[in-house]
Amino acid sequence: MGFQEFLGNSVTVARLREAVAADRVPQALILAGSRGAGKYTLALMFARLVNCLERAEFDGLPDYCGQCRNCQRIGEAANLDTRVAEAVEAREDLRETDKRETRILIQPHPDVLILPPDPPQLLIKLGQVRQVIHNAYFRPPTEARRSIFLFTSSAFMKEAANSLLKVLEEPPANCTLILLSENPAEMLPTIRSRAMLHRLHAVPVETLETILAERRPELKTAHRALVARLSEGAVGRALSFNIEAWLASRQEALTILRNALRQPDDSALFRATETYRAGADGQIKAQGLLRALHSLIEDLLLIHAGAVRLVRNIDITAELTQLAQSITVDWLENSARALHAVESGMRRNLLRSLSLDAMALSLEQV
Repeated sequence: MGFQEFLGNSVTVARLREAVAADRVPQALILAGSRGAGKYTLALMFARLVNCLERAEFDGLPDYCGQCRNCQRIGEAANLDTRVAEAVEAREDLRETDKRETRILIQPHPDVLILPPDPPQLLIKLGQVRQVIHNAYFRPPTEARRSIFLFTSSAFMKEAANSLLKVLEEPPANCTLILLSENPAEMLPTIRSRAMLHRLHAVPVETLETILAERRPELKTAHRALVARLSEGAVGRALSFNIEAWLASRQEALTILRNALRQPDDSALFRATETYRAGADGQIKAQGLLRALHSLIEDLLLIHAGAVRLVRNIDITAELTQLAQSITVDWLENSARALHAVESGMRRNLLRSLSLDAMALSLEQV
């Protein structure tokens, strides 16, 4: 167990390990990369390396042992979704007045605090940042070399982002803040300028296919090639990619596009969107459909621009090429706007099936 388990981005990983080897651990660090690129996994590895009690060595650089009490306790937070779900459930059991004041915090180790976006808004909130400020200034590390504060999202409420600047401007010597972000540009410039930025770049398709062949041998060769492209260079997304659910969502997305670009058949459209009802299952299904639509429209744009070699849905390139003959740049722009409008409406709990119907019919009118 150690950094040899992390797949891809060897340069970024080496830079972090070199910082520990030189005893120059940054007081603020941004790990940027797409969803599933391994930001959270690498952040936990870094936290273990900084605080490992029995450091090992791998490829001439320090590595964490994975066996000492610090490594094991920090590693208990690896399944973040489960830990967050447990915290949310515990909060729901509180009295209503306490529930409003309680923020979601994950603390696998006394000196490691993990701060996920707080539901239901899924933003980092002021109460979470205040807890970081309190711990940083009044609770020095007791069992670790450094206190680690790990923000798993860069989506901050305005007041929370401004409060975080206090720690960044006058950081205690014995703590490190780690911020994970898919898009560092959405963060305040004053936050970005006070943190060291490391990017996790996309892993080449060929490398992803090799990893999938080793880690997911159950995938057919054609599905392996498809997943490697749809994952957009993110190893974590590739390893957890549900190809059956994707193909089902894509089939209904194709129904919407065929209805818009060929002979309209509203009965087929309504049969597809009728299944998108309220509830958690309907929400997950709708999110899958919108992701598939985004992917197909992006591929249509690539084909329209003459960049067929970059298409991700390679198994249906022929059909997409035929559909692309019917589109214009205006249609692509309006389609993107229509998708954004549906996503915004669903966040406001608009009726899903009607929202999808309205979007699909609007595509016919472009």
